[in-house]
Amino acid sequence: MSTHHPRWRTATRSNTNGGECVEVADNLPGVVLVRDSKARDAGTLAFAPSAWRAFVADLRTPA
Repeated sequence: MSTHHPRWRTATRSNTNGGECVEVADNLPGVVLVRDSKARDAGTLAFAPSAWRAFVADLRTPA
């Protein structure tokens, strides 16, 4: 049986200079995980892939 582990990456729009980074793991089946790089042990947020895509699309839409 294959075990899936999150492959974390820093979001492209995170502020890497100030240490305020959001990390995303989107390699797991059926879930996208998000965490704060400054507080990795504080937990994660879990999104359905469709909800994550809608969230990102909304962020990209000009106000």
